[in-house]
Amino acid sequence: MSDVQSWIKETVTANPVVLFMKGTAQFPQCGFSGRAIQLLKACGVQNMVTVNVLEDPEVRQGIKDFSNWPTVPQLYVKGEFVGGSDIMNEMFDSGELQTLLKD
Repeated sequence: MSDVQSWIKETVTANPVVLFMKGTAQFPQCGFSGRAIQLLKACGVQNMVTVNVLEDPEVRQGIKDFSNWPTVPQLYVKGEFVGGSDIMNEMFDSGELQTLLKD
């Protein structure tokens, strides 16, 4: 396992909610990342870790390899990959996201 893969694994397992995104929570750099942040805030998430993949090309590619998912943003809850903004949106509409993030 590469250093980037090890770092990603450590990050998603050490923090209850991690969003790999373009930009930051305060300044998302794409609409999908912005929507993901809005959904997490709407669910009342206070303590999330965000990782700006635009700052490091290795992390940007590494997270895609780690999850076998081609796009960013990517949400991890309790170490498990949840999905991107479309999946988050569907889960939010059905109430699943709120339930998942309650703890």
